[in-house]
Amino acid sequence: MASKEAEVITDIAAMRNWSRSSKYQQQSPTPKTLALVPTMGFLHAGHLSLVRRARSLADLVAVSIYVNPGQFSPTEDLSTYPSDLAGDLRKLADAGGVDAVFCPRNLYDYGGGGGKVRRVDGGGEERGAVSCVEGEHETWIRVEGLEKGLCGRSRPVFFRGVATVVAKLFNIVEPDFALFGKKDYQQWRVICRMVRDLNFSVEIIGSEIVREVDGLAMSSRNVHLSPEEREKALSINKSLSKAKFAAENGQETCQRMKLLIIQSITEAGGRIDYAEIVEQETLKPVEVITSPVVICVAAWFGNVRLIDNMEINI
Repeated sequence: MASKEAEVITDIAAMRNWSRSSKYQQQSPTPKTLALVPTMGFLHAGHLSLVRRARSLADLVAVSIYVNPGQFSPTEDLSTYPSDLAGDLRKLADAGGVDAVFCPRNLYDYGGGGGKVRRVDGGGEERGAVSCVEGEHETWIRVEGLEKGLCGRSRPVFFRGVATVVAKLFNIVEPDFALFGKKDYQQWRVICRMVRDLNFSVEIIGSEIVREVDGLAMSSRNVHLSPEEREKALSINKSLSKAKFAAENGQETCQRMKLLIIQSITEAGGRIDYAEIVEQETLKPVEVITSPVVICVAAWFGNVRLIDNMEINI
């Protein structure tokens, strides 16, 4: 049986009206529940697994597709981020369909900026960082502790951009549930903390990493890897698996496990951004594993930056 064709919405007010009218239908005595899957498009099986889980949780499912400029600096890959809206809509239909796809043209007020990049002059670690959002937009959400380590060290505007655009999506779509992949582990924790601290009425669901058959974590950026780079990138998952096995069997210290991960990836031709073992909720580094932790890795293969992680629950 063919799936229902999704309503594609580009206007902010129209999206909000769709959500409210769909949830509060006159013939229904109780409002329907709505799940949102925020994405930046170029969907893969990991995204579609979130959609399937969303469908099991809620009466209605909406997917947002928006490449958020607020989380990129001009030196990063905004202009080369892969995009295929027609393909994404086909994939969603083939996966059983969703009720709405929100594809906003823009979620920021650029005012009369004329294309100039606005410099962030917050002092300290942020001085000199730049954002692809310009003009008159000046309201940002910061999750000050969780955003500092891991990816936040090399991407100082990333998580304020993520938190801000997700807050915008929550205000526009008004979902009951929102689903995020745990491959972007720090992002998931940042969103969870933002929702808790700002009393958003939405339940955040973290979904396990979806991997290729050979173990590579699925990512829209994988398309930019050459065949040789992709083969070398398998060292990330292999090193994480070995480290997790060692930790669960008490064979290695945290420092030794990090060194082994760095050595494995470097010998395969990767460039390490970071390899850290941190508490799952606070993301604070640990030296001895006495509670649930997560091993987080970011590494470059060619011009592609990949992230991955594995939880250890001992």
